[in-house]
Amino acid sequence: MRVTRVYSDDRGETHLADLEIELSDAGEIGHLSQALPAKSIVFRTNKTDYDYDWHTAPARQFIVLLDGAIELEVSDGGRRVFRGGDVLLMEDISGRGHRTRNVELSERRSIFIELGPDTVIR
Repeated sequence: MRVTRVYSDDRGETHLADLEIELSDAGEIGHLSQALPAKSIVFRTNKTDYDYDWHTAPARQFIVLLDGAIELEVSDGGRRVFRGGDVLLMEDISGRGHRTRNVELSERRSIFIELGPDTVIR
């Protein structure tokens, strides 16, 4: 399963990278990843005019976009649009960070899954 990783390098620049989460055949129920320890889950809605200037992630976390669309810009100049069903791995908890804005005039829903300190993503 493809996840987009947002991370900071040693110089504090934030980048985007695609990451494949390995899935294994689990028979009739489909394909599953290994279980990952999570610290907390937060459900969120954003107003239609959401436009959040430069910031870092408050914690290492997955963001699962349920609907709507955002443009995410990182400090190295990269920009991408993400839509409902996309998953982000936010690891830019230091450095210059990223900015996020809605690209559709609709309320947006998402789920934040804070990872445990020792969670390894493969």
